[in-house]
Amino acid sequence: MKRLLLLLLLPAFFSCGNDKNSNDENTETPDSLKTEEKFKVLDSENISRDSLWAPFESDLAEFSEEKYEAVKPLIYDKNIPEIQDAIKNGDLTYEELSLFYLYRIKEFDRENELSLNSVISLNPNLLEEARQKDEELKNSEDNHLITGIPVLLKDNINTKGIPTTAGAIALQDNQTDDAFIVQKLKENGALILGKANLSEWAYFFCGDCPSGYSAIGGQTLNPYGRKIFDTGGSSSGSAVAVTANLAPVAIGSETSGSILSPSSQNSVVGLKPTIGNLSRGGIVPISSHLDTPGPITKSVVDNAILYSAMTGLDPEDALSVEVEKTDFNFENTGLEGKRFGAFKQLMEEDSLYNRAVNDLKSAGAEIVEFEAEEIQLDNFRSLLSLDMKKDLPEYFEQYGGETGFTSVEDVVKFNIEDSTRRMPYGQALFEGILKESDSTDLESLKSELMEKGRKYFNRPIKEHNLDGILSINNYHAGFAAAAHYPAITVPMGYSEEGAPKGLTFIAKSSEEEKLYQWAFAYEKASNRRQSPKNYE
Repeated sequence: MKRLLLLLLLPAFFSCGNDKNSNDENTETPDSLKTEEKFKVLDSENISRDSLWAPFESDLAEFSEEKYEAVKPLIYDKNIPEIQDAIKNGDLTYEELSLFYLYRIKEFDRENELSLNSVISLNPNLLEEARQKDEELKNSEDNHLITGIPVLLKDNINTKGIPTTAGAIALQDNQTDDAFIVQKLKENGALILGKANLSEWAYFFCGDCPSGYSAIGGQTLNPYGRKIFDTGGSSSGSAVAVTANLAPVAIGSETSGSILSPSSQNSVVGLKPTIGNLSRGGIVPISSHLDTPGPITKSVVDNAILYSAMTGLDPEDALSVEVEKTDFNFENTGLEGKRFGAFKQLMEEDSLYNRAVNDLKSAGAEIVEFEAEEIQLDNFRSLLSLDMKKDLPEYFEQYGGETGFTSVEDVVKFNIEDSTRRMPYGQALFEGILKESDSTDLESLKSELMEKGRKYFNRPIKEHNLDGILSINNYHAGFAAAAHYPAITVPMGYSEEGAPKGLTFIAKSSEEEKLYQWAFAYEKASNRRQSPKNYE
């Protein structure tokens, strides 16, 4: 694929809570706060530091602190175009870029007072592949901007040579081929950095457990407040690693809130695309009706680059579509004349939301406050349970490795054999899947939920002639999921206690280009993101 986008990139740019309507699979506290007492398990007993770091031992020994400090100004908090400029100018190599992130992961991620537990595994061939990209650079002039950039994958995304565990001990030896989106990333030149921790089984497993916990990866922690602020889930490790500069960019997945929640609660940009715009082939599922992967990055520009590197028609995914290629040209992006709907209740309750709305007004947008219609997404969890009962066996058969499992019931029985180690918080949601009645008309349920989700947004959009809807974090993720509407969250500031929050834009299906333009304009106008201080 040729370079698709952002040949411009603006000189000026180079520089969860849930509410009661969220209906998402995340069960976080309203203030996104959890005390240390909530965590039964912090560190993982299932990750061997010796095996994790053995492939990089000699290279990291030569990558001294002096070398790290020398390249840090070229990489830390820089976006992809800036990094690519440094490489093009000969100031940096892809090998040094990869070593920088390996150095930081080893320094910050595990077994110290700043540990975040955000990374589960690393690509043992990373440095060899980075050196190959450095060689290829000499003979190539038209690469995709993702070329040579290390990408961290949520550990429910199949990757050849690295186990895909979904955070579960049951899948610790799940060796697979590449998921479709991983194939696309590699075709476009990306480097696979490794796998990110997650809320186990994408947070549809244990019920009453903290987000960011998995039996394989331990408890992911929020760098803005370790053991204080919730990481959000389920793409917890992906968001934490990006915000702490342990990875330049990452991939998450969402069924209902699992990209929007951790992205907003870790002050990064997360896109939940329209269902089918990115293939789900080779991703451990919850619901084939609602699941989607999506990019998590520190900037809107990087998000668009990463998104474009994953698109493509997957004939094995029934909902996959060919996304029209676009250059996402942000050069003349503005908000003049754009009309956004703001929830009256949020305007009354949230000062950061008010400030974000004023930032949009100052940038030329028109804001219409509206009262949300009272709509309940009844049987939302039943949809997830029924889909997973069907979709997980299909994953095992079509995409999984030699795990020995064929069903949810197999996994439930396996976990019971060693419950303390394999499910310290129980497996209430998996047990609920087994109890769900197969007599439910699943297709009617999906149609009903989609109709309700679209009605929730379409009524104010039509009544007030709106371009999009403004939310917070993953507050309305359930409705967006049911409607198959895309959403993007952008950092909008921090509470008095220091907890990050995101302004979330919601649009109609296949309006990702509009979302990116609005998000970029807001990001440029507000510039609210700050990196976590202890991880500089």
